[in-house]
Amino acid sequence: MSYRKSIATLSAIAAAGAFAGPAAAHGHSPAGHNVASGGGAPSGHNVASGGSAPSGELQSIAACESGGDPTAIGGGGLYRGKYQFTNETWASVGGSGDPAAAPESEQDKRAAILLAQSGSSPWPVCG
Repeated sequence: MSYRKSIATLSAIAAAGAFAGPAAAHGHSPAGHNVASGGGAPSGHNVASGGSAPSGELQSIAACESGGDPTAIGGGGLYRGKYQFTNETWASVGGSGDPAAAPESEQDKRAAILLAQSGSSPWPVCG
């Protein structure tokens, strides 16, 4: 089964100022999707916290990125888990180890942090 992939790498985006990644390989142009840094959820973003279920927005992102599979691996191994984190992005939101091996609730928590920090721009195709 093929899933639409997108990049979720904050450090690379901060350094480069724009997205470049698997979404482009699928005919999508992610250029111009810059990630904002800083606190607070952007207007209109419902963010899950703690052990609660992910927001509707995160559920939609996960369904698009991985079919909701927390063990999904895509992009030749670069994109991992329910939200298709890169290892770099996973670490930037406090994750450790392999995102695809982390409990689903941990992936939901880290995705909520990323959504609060950057809005949906880390997922330019699915956000």
